[in-house]
Amino acid sequence: MLFFGENNLWGHNHWEITLGIKKLKMEALMDNIFKNKKLVPVLALIACVLWGSAFPVLKISYGELNMTPMDYNSKIVFAGMRFLLASVMLCIMTIFIFKKSIKIKIKDLGYLFLLGLLQTSLQYFFFYNGLANTSGMKGAILSSSGTFIVVIMAHFIYKNDKLTSEKIIGLITGLLGIILVNWGKDLNFDFKFNGEGFLIIAAFVSSLGTFLAKKLSSELHPFVVTSWQMFLGATMLLIYGLPKMEEGSLKFTPFATGLLIYAAVLSAIAFAIWYSLLKYNKAGEVSMYKFMIPVSGSILSILFLRENNITLNVIFALLLVALGIILINKKPISRKK
Repeated sequence: MLFFGENNLWGHNHWEITLGIKKLKMEALMDNIFKNKKLVPVLALIACVLWGSAFPVLKISYGELNMTPMDYNSKIVFAGMRFLLASVMLCIMTIFIFKKSIKIKIKDLGYLFLLGLLQTSLQYFFFYNGLANTSGMKGAILSSSGTFIVVIMAHFIYKNDKLTSEKIIGLITGLLGIILVNWGKDLNFDFKFNGEGFLIIAAFVSSLGTFLAKKLSSELHPFVVTSWQMFLGATMLLIYGLPKMEEGSLKFTPFATGLLIYAAVLSAIAFAIWYSLLKYNKAGEVSMYKFMIPVSGSILSILFLRENNITLNVIFALLLVALGIILINKKPISRKK
């Protein structure tokens, strides 16, 4: 019996050692991937294109579900379902692929709740409602203002993420690209608090969430942070939207169900990549790639919604955004004598 017990103990220790080695290898692999300066732009662009694909997907989903433009509660519930499903997917991925526990400490729960409130609940509440009350061009421009906010705030928060002349030129170039890709749409200078004001608030709370996500991702696995903030944020959206939604507002068809699953998948992958990039890189430099979201969203909308054709404006806008990203990540020229 003693021999059996020793064998059993050795087997248990051997299993723990093996699991520990696998975890170290996975962490080393993540370090190599998300710190690689050649892969960072590729991964950031993948996340942004996935987020950009949400524009046509959501628009098609609203049509398939017969949602009216003013049916805010149904949109909030749909968003809650999307992020709840995404959080479950990430939990499964974290446990079975990355062999990480999703358990968290009580002290982290408050921060994760705040992150879910900022990045999921408040951002999407203000974004969806604001977008319904303004033009498409102003929506694209104002939603990209979060990039400016992050880069400017990073200058004051981090010692190694200061504003340079290259970054300022890159920001201006990226904004010009956003304006150009939307050229020809209605642009006026009216300001409505529940329209343009809501979009600015959405950009601001998202920017605050970026810095909180960077802090949490340095202490917790980025996938754990992502799944928890999505779960908590989605729960808040559903608690708010479900009691106010009219009965029978959401009638799912097989196609609408497929779109919901895709929207959840893109959110899970994009946020997981983004938080991993924030863990290993400067917040200001990573956030610059968000200029690609409205550009890729416009191009994908052209392709899938057939609203317009790809024009020289779109191509030139893409080049401007790419130039802005290059400038923002360009190392400042040394001015030694």
